[in-house]
This record gives sequence, C-alpha cells and structure tokens, in this order.
Amino acid sequence: MKIAIPRETAARETRVAATPETVKKYVAAGHAVVVQSGAGVESAIPDAAFVEAGATIAADYAATVGGADVVLKVRAPAADEIGALKEGAAVIALCDPYRNPLLADYAARRLDVYAMEQVPRTTRAQAMDVLSSQANIAGYKAVLLATEFYPRFMPMMMTAAGTVKPARVLILGAGVAGLQAIATAKRLGAVVEAFDVRPAAKEQVESLGGKFVEVPLNDEEKKQAETAGGYAREMSEDYKQRQAALVDKHARAADIVITTALIPGRPAPVLIQPETVAGMKPGAVLVDLAVENGGNCPLSRLNEVVTTDGGVKLVGYGNLAGLVAADASSLYARNLLNFTALILDKDKGYVVNRDDDIVAASLVTHGGEVLFGKPKAA
Repeated sequence: MKIAIPRETAARETRVAATPETVKKYVAAGHAVVVQSGAGVESAIPDAAFVEAGATIAADYAATVGGADVVLKVRAPAADEIGALKEGAAVIALCDPYRNPLLADYAARRLDVYAMEQVPRTTRAQAMDVLSSQANIAGYKAVLLATEFYPRFMPMMMTAAGTVKPARVLILGAGVAGLQAIATAKRLGAVVEAFDVRPAAKEQVESLGGKFVEVPLNDEEKKQAETAGGYAREMSEDYKQRQAALVDKHARAADIVITTALIPGRPAPVLIQPETVAGMKPGAVLVDLAVENGGNCPLSRLNEVVTTDGGVKLVGYGNLAGLVAADASSLYARNLLNFTALILDKDKGYVVNRDDDIVAASLVTHGGEVLFGKPKAA
C-alpha cells in the first residue's frame, strides 16, 4: 500500500501526520511511504530524517498523494486538494465534521474520510484519541502563554526586598486540557482553582492539588451534567445563572483564567461575560482555548491578544498544540499509527470494517455517501 504524508497548508498549522518513528513502522509492515518535501520542517523533522526512516520524498502535493491508497493529514483536505486524491483512497485527519462544508465533495470523489475527532472515548480507543493527546499539549501551553503575558511571578517568592504572593489561577473546564493546565500551573507554584459542570471532575482536580469550585446540583442536574462520552453537556438556564454568578466571583479574584469548555457540535459555551472581564484585576490574563469554536468569552478574538481598557489581556491563540509542534506531531502520528492498524490488513491491504465501533464512529464519508449525521443502522 502507498501511504502519503503531504505538507499541511492550513494557516498556522505546523504539525505533520507522521514522524520517522511511525514511518519506520509503516515501512516494516510492507508499505511504501511518500512524504512531501518540507512536511516536517516546522516540527523539527528534516526530509533527510524521513529518508533515513525509509520514506521517499516527493517534490509537491500532487506527486505525494497521486496513487496513494492512504493519505495521512493533520487537517482535512482543502477544496483545491481533493482532485489530486485517488478515488476510493482513505484519508485520515482532523476533519471538523460538524463545520466542514466539503464532506459532500469528499463523497463525490468516493473518498473514505476518517475524522479522528470522532474516535470514541473508550478504553480500547485511548491510543488513538487525538483529542486527548492534543488537548493535553494545549493545556500545558496555555499556562506558559499566560505566564508570558502576566506581569508578575507565578510562585510565591521570599526575597530581601519582601515577599511576592503566588498567582491565583482559575481553570474553567476540567477535561484533558484543563487537568493538564492545573498540573502545569501547580508545578509553577500558583494557587489553582478549577470549575467543571461534571461532579466527577472534583476528585481529579483535587488529586492534582487544585481546589474544586462547584455549583450545587440537584439530582436531575447531576444526571444532565455529563454525556455518555465523558463530555460536558449544555445545562439548564437556571443552572447557567448560578454558574455565571459563581464564575464571576472567582474570576474577579483570579490573576489568570484559562477556559477550556467545549460541547461537541455546538458553539463553545460562554463562561466569562464581558462584565466579568471588566471587573477583573488590571494585569490579569485570560487564555481562551475555545476561541476556534466561538470562545468561552465573547471578547476573545481568534489569533489575537486583546487588551481591555481595564488592563486585562485576553489571549485568543488557536491551535496551541501547533506551538509545540515537535511533540504534538509525535503524539498525533502515534495516534494515527494505532488507528491504521484497524484498517490496514497485512494480507488484504486496506479494509473497511464497519463492524468495528471505532471505524464506524470515525468514518464520515464512504462509497460516495456522507455518513456523518446519519442514524446508525440497527
């Protein structure tokens, strides 16, 4: 089988879908791997490293993907990239299926497109869970970004000139990114609080040394708070009002706020209102990890740092994992390597096993049809 790894063309995308480590394993399994020249440069992987691992280097996109049975990407193919892909090829990438307008175009090309965001959050799928691997990096980087813009120290410091108090950090959303942000902020010496609608997150937050901030829930709200896949779910209006009051109180007391809340298939929930930002301390920093999905704060701007009249900085950088491209690519590439084991058979080649729950959940176009959004067969 020919496996192609093209260079990413999306703005600010620095990652690559394979590394010399994974290329070696594809080649050892009998596959021919073609990498577009320069694909790994921004992830600190020169072409020579791919060649040493057994890959062939192609000069351009068309030469890379032409005739390829499997195409590994970070971002889904753009409109001008579809025509060069072999009909019936498998494309594995982050596809943003809820918002991607090209699903019908992929289907028209009869591509088998696998959206890695759709891999279920199950024990068996953990090694393929790109959302977790990349969110982990984003949570870490969010804290480091906050320290870049925060005009004070993070830890308490006792000096001859006096004592400096530790920074107070509030993390909104205790999923993978939030938990890593808690751990990173604690390592840097901050006092950390965290909020999540899921009561089950309390134990995880406290195990990392954070203080869990919670809105009291009735029995019905406890059932509503978490989806079967472990994601936060949109709550009632009454709950939102109580949540807003609690978040407002703690955000105004914080030096750094990091928001991470996302709801699959919907705009990011608004957690920090403009009036809350107006009441935050001068010099405070808000890092909005949900900015690519509309933001947890209406004042956030994608790929910008906004400074309010009150001196609060809102950091809205997208794709934080791409700011740590070498390690982000390494983890992403391993996720894809593990996933391809489900669809590449040593004897049969490429096989679509729709009885496999991971394959079925991630396959968004197949056989000329758009499968995403269609009810599963009983």
